[in-house]
Amino acid sequence: MTDCPDLYLMRHGETVWNAEGRLQGLMDSPLTERGRQQASRQAVLVAAVAAHRYSSPLGRAVQTAGIVFAGAACHQDARLAEIDIGRFAGQRLFELRDRFPDLFQGDPLAWYDHAPGGEGFTGLARRARSFLDGLRGPSLIVTHGITLRMLRLLALGLPLEALSDLPVVQGAVHVVRAGRHEVWR
Repeated sequence: MTDCPDLYLMRHGETVWNAEGRLQGLMDSPLTERGRQQASRQAVLVAAVAAHRYSSPLGRAVQTAGIVFAGAACHQDARLAEIDIGRFAGQRLFELRDRFPDLFQGDPLAWYDHAPGGEGFTGLARRARSFLDGLRGPSLIVTHGITLRMLRLLALGLPLEALSDLPVVQGAVHVVRAGRHEVWR
């Protein structure tokens, strides 16, 4: 993507369901103590960054943003919500792997594109592109794992096949600027 402003992308802190191996999608669970500590670390990392502030409207992202931005105004944008995984939401990943082994063959993230009743990568890419196209300057963004990957993929002009190659680190800041990606820890 050309002319993308600087992006400071953060995944929400660890949640109760993350710790249990339970998938959230558009469902939600609160941050754990570790998740709150991760958000506090992100707050330190971005303290000197002057930028617009955005968050997914899902509770775990809003809770993280409240810590990262120390209660300062933050625009919630539904386009930053996690990919909708349909009927897989709320279930444990290891149980789904046992029940649907064919769906989990090959690329480790491909199943997100085939979750029954889910949004798929095309839908996620559409709303992520819409969000990026509307940015008018450097932006601090609290979002979710797959959405964070998609935002970086689009901002860096990478093919969909690279989605699994993009790491996501909770408690860190994924910075995209001048066509490059780096992780602040």
